[in-house]
Amino acid sequence: MRFPKISRSLRQLSTHVLAIALGVVLAVSTLQVLPSQAEPAPTITALDTSNLIAQQQSPATAAIGSTSFVTAAVNRVGSAVVRIDTERTITRRVDPFLEDPFFRRFFGDGFSQQMPSEQLRGLGSGFIIDKSGLVLTNAHVVDKADKVTVRLKDGRTFEGKVQGIDEVTDLAVVKINAGNDLPVAPLGSSSNVQVGDWAIAVGNPLGFDNTVTLGIISTLKRSSAQVGISDKRLDFIQTDAAINPGNSGGPLLNGQGEVIGINTAIRPDAMGIGFAIPIDKAKAIAAQLQRDGKVAHPYLGVQMLTLTPELAKQNNTDPNSPIQIPEINGVFVMRVVPNSPAASAGIRRGDVILQVDGKAITSAEQLQNVVEDSRLGQVLQVKVQRGNQTQQLSVRTAELQNAS
Repeated sequence: MRFPKISRSLRQLSTHVLAIALGVVLAVSTLQVLPSQAEPAPTITALDTSNLIAQQQSPATAAIGSTSFVTAAVNRVGSAVVRIDTERTITRRVDPFLEDPFFRRFFGDGFSQQMPSEQLRGLGSGFIIDKSGLVLTNAHVVDKADKVTVRLKDGRTFEGKVQGIDEVTDLAVVKINAGNDLPVAPLGSSSNVQVGDWAIAVGNPLGFDNTVTLGIISTLKRSSAQVGISDKRLDFIQTDAAINPGNSGGPLLNGQGEVIGINTAIRPDAMGIGFAIPIDKAKAIAAQLQRDGKVAHPYLGVQMLTLTPELAKQNNTDPNSPIQIPEINGVFVMRVVPNSPAASAGIRRGDVILQVDGKAITSAEQLQNVVEDSRLGQVLQVKVQRGNQTQQLSVRTAELQNAS
């Protein structure tokens, strides 16, 4: 009876040993396979760490954190940006009281002749557009100046001669004689500018020479009427790059260092808002100023307001309104300038301009652009609504005379 029990015990023991042996074999094989399939953990060096951080940065963070593109843009144009100092002598008006014979009896005739003159000094910016020494700037920087001094970034100064001024577009060309190897600012195209593009303003704000400010293009085609200067004919580039007095006439650059506009400090009350004249407009005006010394602008001679049905209804429901206005889209004539083309053609105050040469007119800015693009002496067919009737009038444009 003992032999069968011993035999059963040996069989159980052999089974356990076999199971343990199989487990050991599987464990060893696993240890041999896994290392061959797995790659060793990479060692992160300092260089790899910087690359990893750079890859994790967003494009905006990378652009803001690096000023290399601003530096490159400014270096490309900086030596062509100039400072413009102006002087103007004015004599105070003689008080009529001093001309009184009774007053002269006590103080003498020579007293009124000794009224002191006053020196007015101005400061602005500009940039060289031709190696011969042509400088582009704002008209209001050099207008009526007796003396113009142009200072280059390298410290050299030259007397500037104003070749031409156009007050309507606030542009002027100044010539300096400094040889034929001057640095020239690369001119871009304002037609390619988009809202959100980089904007770099360079100039001499408040007398701080060679100052650079950075921002973006806030909006395009901001009309002079919207800006609050109805005597100009411009669609401005608006930017949040700081533009202050002294910046006027300096370049507004894109991220590649090309001039896309001419800065103008026309709104001293503007906080965080700047305006620039598009360079495409400036190119055309500058060419005319170099050739003729002035620019002829056609005009009609009306003060106008964009009319909408809502605006007309608001006027018509006012019991104190002096006139009733057609509730339509067009341009309302607020005033007709005496002896102007509009007056000669029979346009009246209260008329609503609907069309010019068959093209619908829906805003004052649109009408202004149509007239600006016409030729001097060109006859424009103007359709107006007067009360309940429409009339077709022929208006021959004439040259707009500068306020000076």
